[in-house]
Amino acid sequence: MSAQKETLGFQTEVKQLLKLMIHSLYSNKEIFLRELISNASDAADKLRFEGMAKPELFEEDPELKIRITFDKDARTVTIADNGIGMSRDEVVANIGTIAKSGTKAFFEQLSGDAKKDANLIGQFGVGFYSAFIVADKVTLTTRRAGEVVATRWESHGEGEYTLEQVEKAERGTEIVLHLKEGEDELLNDWRLKGIVRKYSDHISIPIEMKKGAGYGENGEVTNSDELEVVNSASALWTRSKNDITDEQYQEFYKHVAHDFTDPLAWSHARVEGRQEYTELLYIPSRAPFDLYDRERKQGVKLYVRRVFIMEDTEKLMPHYLRFVRGVIDSNDLPLNVSREILQESKDIDAIRAGCVKKVLGLLEDLSANQPEKYAAFWKEFGQVLKEGVGEDFANKERIAKLLRFTTTASEGEDPTVTLADYIGRMKEGQDKIYYITADTLAAAKNSPHLEVFKKKGVEVLLLTDRVDEWVVGSLFEFDGKQLQSVAKGALDLGKLEDEADKEAQKQVEEASKPVVEKVQKALGDKVKEVRATARLVESPACLVAGEHDMSAHLERMLKAAGQKIEGSKPTLEINPEHVLVKKLAEESDEARAGDLAAVLYDQALLAEGGKLEDPASFVKRINKLMLELSA
Repeated sequence: MSAQKETLGFQTEVKQLLKLMIHSLYSNKEIFLRELISNASDAADKLRFEGMAKPELFEEDPELKIRITFDKDARTVTIADNGIGMSRDEVVANIGTIAKSGTKAFFEQLSGDAKKDANLIGQFGVGFYSAFIVADKVTLTTRRAGEVVATRWESHGEGEYTLEQVEKAERGTEIVLHLKEGEDELLNDWRLKGIVRKYSDHISIPIEMKKGAGYGENGEVTNSDELEVVNSASALWTRSKNDITDEQYQEFYKHVAHDFTDPLAWSHARVEGRQEYTELLYIPSRAPFDLYDRERKQGVKLYVRRVFIMEDTEKLMPHYLRFVRGVIDSNDLPLNVSREILQESKDIDAIRAGCVKKVLGLLEDLSANQPEKYAAFWKEFGQVLKEGVGEDFANKERIAKLLRFTTTASEGEDPTVTLADYIGRMKEGQDKIYYITADTLAAAKNSPHLEVFKKKGVEVLLLTDRVDEWVVGSLFEFDGKQLQSVAKGALDLGKLEDEADKEAQKQVEEASKPVVEKVQKALGDKVKEVRATARLVESPACLVAGEHDMSAHLERMLKAAGQKIEGSKPTLEINPEHVLVKKLAEESDEARAGDLAAVLYDQALLAEGGKLEDPASFVKRINKLMLELSA
């Protein structure tokens, strides 16, 4: 049975990806076989899972396997499996299109640099398309378990592919690679076996090949059609750590994470006691392009007694550790465990708690003993780990110790300062950890709120990640030291100020009452209050949020996200020693004084990254003042 062929066009992104992949990954072209075997293994896992509820899907063929053959005359290499297979619609969805949010952003990251693009392509998870690195035509024939109709997909990897309905006796998928000129080395059983053993030895189902050439009793060369298993065919995580090489751990990571790059670190342990389970958890070296996509469904895989159950189980790993990859294999959970059962399972809660501790321990070890690796981790995943301060109360202190910050004392922009480092460098008499939040590092560094701290040599944390407001909203103190925003509440430097400083400030406040009242009258209900300050050294004014109010930075972020919020009015602090404030104090013309007060307010708003309600009036006032000064 064969229906008429239907010709369809690739999604635009697929065309781009195929072109980039062929050029970017050619230097490591043998990975095509690893990727196709990995897909076949996933298909076997899916059949095991679906077959628990529907045993008839095994179709009297329960022994799952992958088979690799080649034909020198036809110049083809074939990879076949008897896994779950695909329906016609699944073929179109999985191969004809890339149904991932963030695809456009991914392509915008591509630079044209083959090495850099190869890493990005690996993060995108495009295993099947790697076939076109070595093949100029690929023929895929697949029948989903339990269905009668099979589908054949064929393409030269350029712009189109064909689909037709065909017959296929066995369930599963067969991929035939029609090799390009110059790829004849792959028409060799020793070469193919070598690639399998190098990249796919960890695959838990048998990978079969013909024994191939050998020698007879009299030394003559013989060929055998007998099949042999060329991989270990046992779940890697079930083996003793002493029997697993670093290379094997790395290759298993690439399989389980669908990543082309080596992992940064991993933890492999067997836990015995009330719950018995094995965990093999990896920290990737690079963030996937869709790390912040809430809909992404790839994570830690759950097995029960080496039978795959499901992936992306949120109950196994908290959201702030969503970058972790690997497997958890339980001896205690039922094979028919569902997501609903997981939600109520105390065993799962205990496994999750144990695995979180393992991951945090792994990060603590990197932080203490391999700082360069930890710096690489922080660059990729630091913002995600910060989410844990607010999400994971039980481990908040451990997470806080792992955080890294840029400060006013940092050299360059790398966030390398820990909270413990900060406390160790505190000035004598300092009892708070000071911080400022801002949209950019430049805005934070140049904020007028920092002026008195710079003058006194007090270090301030510069928080410019969007998640930082979440962090400081949950982490109120560290090692007994309170975290304090330099842009909220009245300035209180405690013992950092001596009695002479305090007395001088009282005198300034007293002498400044007339100008404070003048500004307050001019601004009216735009501000909560106006007060003289010692916070400023060079700037004429700044806006300060109330001690318990939402910061202006957080307010702007929430409004930008479309949330309707009632912002609190700020306090305007003025610097009585600044020439503009002195000019305002001396000004007798009420209208002119009003213009100066409005300019002070608008400048303070701009300095903290705010948006003017009436930019045109601000420009007119500035122009008017400039003209008067130049007259």
